[in-house]
Amino acid sequence: MTCIKRLFSKGPRSKVAWLMIGEALTSSRCFHAELVRHESSALPIVHHSKYVCDLPPNHRFPMGKFPRVLQCLLRDQVITEKQVWVPEIASKDLLSCVHTEDYLDNFTNGKISEQEQRRTGFPWSEGIVRRCRYETGGTVLAAEVALQRGLACSTAGGTHHAFPSYGSGFCLLNDLAVAAKYMMDNSPTKRKVLIVDLDVHQGDGTAFIFKEEPSVFTFSVHCGKNFPLRKQQSDLDISVEDGLEDKDYLSTVEAHLPWLLETFRPDLVLYDAGVDPHWEDELGRLRLTDQGLYQRDLFVLKTVVKRGVPIAAVIGGGYSRDIDRLALRHSIVHRAATQVWRECGM
Repeated sequence: MTCIKRLFSKGPRSKVAWLMIGEALTSSRCFHAELVRHESSALPIVHHSKYVCDLPPNHRFPMGKFPRVLQCLLRDQVITEKQVWVPEIASKDLLSCVHTEDYLDNFTNGKISEQEQRRTGFPWSEGIVRRCRYETGGTVLAAEVALQRGLACSTAGGTHHAFPSYGSGFCLLNDLAVAAKYMMDNSPTKRKVLIVDLDVHQGDGTAFIFKEEPSVFTFSVHCGKNFPLRKQQSDLDISVEDGLEDKDYLSTVEAHLPWLLETFRPDLVLYDAGVDPHWEDELGRLRLTDQGLYQRDLFVLKTVVKRGVPIAAVIGGGYSRDIDRLALRHSIVHRAATQVWRECGM
């Protein structure tokens, strides 16, 4: 089922012209980074060792996947250490562009009720606050670097169920929304941001946050019978049935993304490359293979890059007890991005 909320104008624009403007803007200010990699001409990868924190034994969330994603990329020589940018922790001021002051105060200081903790799936700790702030900082940095380099990937991110005043579904801060809002507001012409969310679950928090914002377009392809039970209205929702396989899934994405790029004409794309549509995922309900995920990511990245639009990718959801296998699956988007970087002469 397809649901579209609004139409938009087709204003002409020179891609080369705005790319030059974007590069000038990003080069004139500091990145939100502890470590920048100006010397590397390869694909920028954003990672922080503090993307992780301790959880109770046998917790369902696969926290260990974040360092393993980087490790398998280095092990397989897909990237080198010189490509790795390190983000700053997201400040309260940065987070407040999306989240309410009361929520940030309660979240930061541990004033979270048991009911709220059950809704998020996480027990509160100082560690969980720190990791979420670094993760959000990583997505913001990936967006900043993408504006300058054309393409960048984080090894975390995609916490699209977080709302302005509460967390939900393993999502405590909405990194995609913070990055989109920051990049939109910090430009003279109010950048237009397209969020392409291909996680198996609808990005309900992101949809809610930008429901009245014409400069951000939310596009979600998700399993209709999966979490969240109560969906929000994205600008374009594609609800698919359980058991969808590679061919039909890819056809769905291919039928909509080029049209969105031509009509909305974004200045930046944020891509949630969740791997939970995979057939082995514990929470997925779709039937994509590794190859299907690779073809999906390759199509999204190449389609956007070839139109001269910067794109920043995050890894999104993915759930398995086999952390090494899951981390390898999450690294698919970085491998596809490396191919696009090479083929497009970036």
